[in-house]
Amino acid sequence: MSWFFNNKTDFVNVKILDNFYQTSSFYPMPVVICSTLSDSGLTNLGSYSLCFPFGISKDHYMMLISRSTSNTAGNIRKHKTIALNFIPYDKAYLKNAVELGYPGETTEEKLAESIFTLIPTSRDESEKQAGLEYPDIIKESVQIFECTVDETDIFKYDGPEIEAHFLLKIDKIIMQEQYADYLKAGEGFPTLPVDFGYRDSKQFWFSKHSHPYAEPIPKGKGVNTDAVQYQVERMEGAVKWHPDAYKKLVKVPRIFLKMVIGKINEAAKTEGIDLVTPEFLDKVNAKR
Repeated sequence: MSWFFNNKTDFVNVKILDNFYQTSSFYPMPVVICSTLSDSGLTNLGSYSLCFPFGISKDHYMMLISRSTSNTAGNIRKHKTIALNFIPYDKAYLKNAVELGYPGETTEEKLAESIFTLIPTSRDESEKQAGLEYPDIIKESVQIFECTVDETDIFKYDGPEIEAHFLLKIDKIIMQEQYADYLKAGEGFPTLPVDFGYRDSKQFWFSKHSHPYAEPIPKGKGVNTDAVQYQVERMEGAVKWHPDAYKKLVKVPRIFLKMVIGKINEAAKTEGIDLVTPEFLDKVNAKR
């Protein structure tokens, strides 16, 4: 009768299958509609969830994993440009996202069944690279990453040919103004969908995230002005700091302090500034 008391909290082995992120685990993923340029000049739409940050400092990258034979993969190889459109949680949008993710359809067929509104790239002429053309973007998006493919030696994939891995350099991020205001204020979130993938033979599974809550960093884990000064004085370069500027960084988690100071020094050097002041930090923060 021991089975009667088993509350099933013990760990058991799960067989690791292909597409393990959805067949062998519960793995929350984003919902991204990729817009790319087809040979006909039309914007192709394809739904993806295997799209994640790859480089997070200095140069900013996303990694996109796709079937190597998909329209999206072919368009990226040929035209080197893509936009990652993050749509909001809306069941009609998610139903359409599943339809747009169906393999084998032409760009024309996808556009005929799309419920999204396409608008031109947000890049102005000064932001466009010679010889490149850019796909349209989705007006209903919460945020959009406009990217170009990076084919340098930063990343090389040597796995099965059935998969394509694209390193995408983020050239520009745009978002609806209300959500940009949330970022500036440090509070408030859009409602984005979470994808758990193709878990059975019948359907995809999505969820709506609950309202995020804030958990403050423990005071003992932060830094004081002495710690900021200590780190500043050990950084290479000729940039100096005004003592009042140290106070601006006391809320930075200790683990990120060196990186943040390095970026500030780099910005000061770029602008020909040899003394970091509180006013300069406010200017840098406004740009960030």
